[in-house]
Amino acid sequence: MPEGHTLHRLARDLEAAFAGRRVRSASPQGRFAAEAARLDGRVLESAEAFGKHLFVAFADVPEQVHVHLGLYGSFVISPGVGHPVVGQVRWRLEAQASADLRGPNACELLTPPEVDAVLGRLGPDPLRADADPDRAWHRIHRSQVPIAALLMDQSVLAGVGNVYRAEVLFRHRVAPMTAGRRLPRVRWNAMWDDLRELMQVGVERGRIDTVRPEHEPEAMGRDPRADDHGGEVYVYRRDGQPCLVCATPIRRRLVAGRNLFWCPSCQQRG
Repeated sequence: MPEGHTLHRLARDLEAAFAGRRVRSASPQGRFAAEAARLDGRVLESAEAFGKHLFVAFADVPEQVHVHLGLYGSFVISPGVGHPVVGQVRWRLEAQASADLRGPNACELLTPPEVDAVLGRLGPDPLRADADPDRAWHRIHRSQVPIAALLMDQSVLAGVGNVYRAEVLFRHRVAPMTAGRRLPRVRWNAMWDDLRELMQVGVERGRIDTVRPEHEPEAMGRDPRADDHGGEVYVYRRDGQPCLVCATPIRRRLVAGRNLFWCPSCQQRG
């Protein structure tokens, strides 16, 4: 599932391509046809990400389009217009460029109260300037749930997914099964600041990179990571491989329905 940096990058790219322009709006697949027709010919005003959710607003339309990509969704922007429809395109936008949405979990036109209801279910998003880390902390420091599960709970923290949770826990040497209430406030503050920086790098590069300069391939004389997710990471999908810091084999276990990766030597403390 795309993590929050992907949605923020997508929002930025949609605004660059369409904001302030009248757009053609259609649903070749037909599952968003009535809503797309209502938006056809309107000026796209903004595209904004909140965690893993995208909201697109149009002039003179009180509702907003809510998109959640889920596991298999994609929203691809291409130069030019009039491209043949390939696959099941739920929603197509066209101005001087085209954007095709395929396979989302959600593509719906929501009223302002419905938008507020979606946002009300989300915790703070580290990539948003208006995010309040104290909201997440109030949930974490009262909880017996392992921190590795809390980081994946979008009502606690919005936008963080499986890669960022594993990597931020490693970078701060936190044992993943540590109960939230045992995590010191100073460590949470450091993790929040780190997530903001790491996820902003993800927006800029379009991939997740979490290793420090001294552990990059060139510095260590090792081969770059070969993985379809791209980016250089410490533990994600590296089970059985030596830790880049201490050489202990990385472990894997299922936590909150997803594979968690961690170093049993580096991550001993709560």
